[in-house]
This record gives sequence, C-alpha cells and structure tokens, in this order.
Amino acid sequence: MSPAFRALLIALIPFISASAVPEPDSVAVAPEHPLITPSPTLRGPVTRTLHLRRGILDDLKGDVNSILSDLGSNIPSYVASGVPNFFQDFPVGDDVRKSLGVDESQVSALPTSVLNVPSYGNWTDQGWNLRFRGNVYKQPNTTQEKLNDLANIFLIDTSVETLPPDQANQARNLTAEIFVLQQSHENVTFNLKPAPTAGASGEQGGGGAVTPNGGSQQVKFPNPTTTEGDFDDFVQIESNGLADGNKTSNIQRLNVYTEGSVIGNATSFLVPPTGLTIISDIDDILRITKIYQPKEGLLNSFARPFVQWKTMPDIYANWSRSIPDFHFHYLTTTPEQVTRNYMDFIYKTYPGGSFDTRPLNFSDVEATLSIRKYLLNKIFETYPKRKFILVADTSNSDVMKAYPQMATDFPGQVQCIFLRNTSATDDGDRFPYDTSGFKGLANNTYMFFKVPRVYVFLAFQYQNAYKASKKDDLTSLDIQNGQCLNASIQQNLTFGYQGLPFGINLGKGAANPSSKASLWTGAFVAGVVAALVL
Repeated sequence: MSPAFRALLIALIPFISASAVPEPDSVAVAPEHPLITPSPTLRGPVTRTLHLRRGILDDLKGDVNSILSDLGSNIPSYVASGVPNFFQDFPVGDDVRKSLGVDESQVSALPTSVLNVPSYGNWTDQGWNLRFRGNVYKQPNTTQEKLNDLANIFLIDTSVETLPPDQANQARNLTAEIFVLQQSHENVTFNLKPAPTAGASGEQGGGGAVTPNGGSQQVKFPNPTTTEGDFDDFVQIESNGLADGNKTSNIQRLNVYTEGSVIGNATSFLVPPTGLTIISDIDDILRITKIYQPKEGLLNSFARPFVQWKTMPDIYANWSRSIPDFHFHYLTTTPEQVTRNYMDFIYKTYPGGSFDTRPLNFSDVEATLSIRKYLLNKIFETYPKRKFILVADTSNSDVMKAYPQMATDFPGQVQCIFLRNTSATDDGDRFPYDTSGFKGLANNTYMFFKVPRVYVFLAFQYQNAYKASKKDDLTSLDIQNGQCLNASIQQNLTFGYQGLPFGINLGKGAANPSSKASLWTGAFVAGVVAALVL
C-alpha cells in the first residue's frame, strides 16, 4: 500500500458515518442474590484508473490490520485483530512473585484459594458425569501503593489515583486477581449439594433448571492441578437421588463447594442428552464493553461497574420463562483470573448457567483466537443430540469465523445464530468484520441485528403483553422451532469484509447493494486516484 493511499485513508476515517444512530447506553441494574463468591477484599488514464481501483480494493482486503494500526499509537495489536479482550500475557509463577517482591517463605505461609467455574454435566450409560473446572492459587498480601502501580499498567491516559474512589477500588481488586500465585500439583476435593437458585431472572429460582431431590456427595478430583494451577475434567458422580438423564428433560443444578476454600463455590448443571442450549458471548452483547475503543473498553472492564447492554436481560428472562428446559451457557475468552466479575455480573443480571473461560495455557493472541473454537467443540461433542442457539456480536473476529464453522462441522446442531452488528449500533466501532464464513449457510438460520427487541419476543403467552408496550419492535420469532430470521430486517451480507470506510464492502453477496454505499465507493476511489495521479 502506497504512503499516499494510506495517508488519505487515515485522514478520511474521522468522517465515516455509522449506518445507524446508536441508542444511549443502558443503566446498571440492581443486584439480585448472586451465588458466585465475590472477589477477595484485596482488592493510460482510463486503463490506469481501472488498474488502480482494483489495487485499492486488494489493498483494503490485504492491509486491514495495517490500516487500523494507524488509528492511534495506543491501540494494541490484539484490538486491531479483533480479539475480544484487553488482557494478554498475564504474569504467572515467578514473574508474579518477583513483581510483588515476596519470597518463598512468605508464599508458603499464604492460605490456598480456588476459582471454581460453574460447569455442566452429561448423561452416559454409566450415569452422570460432571465437569469440574477452575484454578488453585494463593493471594499475596499486597499494599495499596503497589496495587496502584500494577493497576496503572492496564490503564490508558489515566491512572488509579485519578479515578473515582469506587472505580479505583475496582481496579485494585481486579489487579489483585491478576497477580496471584498459581499452585501446581494440588489435590482438590468438592462437596455437592442440591442448588435452590441460580441467576437473577427468568423462571422461579433463575435459569432453565430445577432443584434435584438429591445429589449430595463428596468428590475427589482424580488428578493434581497442572503447572498453571488448573483443573479441568469430567468425573463420574453418584446418583444419590438425582433423576436419570435418559428419564427426564429437566436440567438439574448442584452447588459445588471446594473443600478448604471459603471462596471456591459455584453452581453447576446436569444437562440431559437432548434439548436446546444457548451459547452466549458476554462482551458487547450482554454488557457494554466497547472492545473497539481501547480506552473505554479497559475502563469498562477494569474499573467501572458492569452495565447491561439494552434490554438483553429481559430477552434472556423471556427465553428462560418461555422455552422449557432451556440450558444457558456463557462462553467468554477473557482470561480466567478476571472472570469472577463476569460470573458475578451474569448471576445478578441473567438466568443462571454454566460457564467457559480461557484457561491459563491459552495466553497469547494466537492461542486466544483458537480457544473459542476449542471450547465450542467441547460442548458440542459433549451433547451430540442437543441443538444450539449461538449469540454474540460482530466485533469478535473469532466469533465471525467459529460460529458459522460450527454449523458446518456439526450438521443439524446449530439451530440459530444471532449477531449484534456493533458497527451499525455504535459509531465508535470502525473495525471491519468478515462475513465470508456465512457463505453457503441457509440464510434463514442466522440474523445480524441492531435492536435486541427485534428478534427476542416469542409467540408465547407473553406476546400480547409486549405488544401493548413495544409493538413497534416486536417480531414473533419461534426460535424454539427454528425460526431465526425476521424477513423485515435487511441483512445485506457480502460474504467478505464489511464495515470498511465509506461503506465499502468486499465480497460478492449483497442482494440489495446500497446506492449510497456505491456512490461513496465511487467518490472514494475517484478521490484516491486523483491524489495518486495528480
């Protein structure tokens, strides 16, 4: 790409208009009895012109990351690549100990803690198998001054000292969660009990699950923790009054208590072989994150309270009430050290469900781009007879690749794919997204949406009540039976890079190309040609 073209493109970027006016951010919701343990207190002209035009489009496709890197020196490479998180290469082991200035004797005297991730279990011919997933670590005693210094590493154009007191405390607490000492070769024991509640909204008790009549028992995890302090495996458990998975459609929830750790508690779910599961991303679909604006994204993840995105809690509550035995599974590629806040937010705001996070052995950008597909494969392979609803947003490059790939790799299991078009709903998102993965999929199995209410309210008994107050936004999609597309919502997929400057979209697939976009493209090309020729 020539310097002249690059300079012109960068200069024009501030004038790019979003395709929709974004609505105001939602307000925070009040907590509702979370079950997840809170964080620790520490806390020729014609010929030449045509040739140049082809070259410009090739450059746009081939140099997306190069263009984005010029948007600002403070934008990390992983944001330009679309990785949906801000924290990479977290310190582990001796790096943490050296950063905090603690010696081995001090570490030995510290109590052991456990991060216990809410998980899922499946039914086999031998009975129920429950996945146990988490991390064993020690929390060093760290001064506030030291936490301030470490927290400032993660902030852009601000510091902990200048944040409001509540945000400064949040930043210090999250920093304390990052700078922990993972414990390898540890043995973990769990106590299981029936769980009366899970999550904030939906059916009584929260989430599409029931409290079993039994299930109490002690389980010793069969393997010691890994070098990174992780444990992750399925373990066969005793029935002890649990309903057999081949005789019930109910999802049964169990509280999982880690022996010897007061903060190692979670709620896990025994999910029958057949039924419907939703796999939902969290950032910029369930909460306001703005990963495409690094400064805001870091503050929203690191210091500010988590805030729901629009009416998504109502949507998920309605699904929980309306669809029998609906399993909620939340999958985020955020590193496991900082996922307590995510779990706490979900259980206060959304129906309870199982979780997947990024384990410590997936630490760099390349690994992060593969972890989502790895975790998706794991749950699909665990439930080969279940169908899945996949929900996320277009700002994640791994989602744009992995979600349609799941429909190809697991034929008949992906019921619907719903993606929030962040470029159309937030003018701060100027990053392109690639829709090429959807080429070849039936166009009635996925939908890109702008306003949540467009697709969520189903044709159940609650429909009339919503018609009265939200009739302009209501579309009765029966997702339980595979109705995924609202025909009135234009999709305009080109099966290539979309959301490029001036409405330029790459690929061949737009059913109704926008005349405005074509006009902008022609004007843009003409301007570039003039700049290069003259």
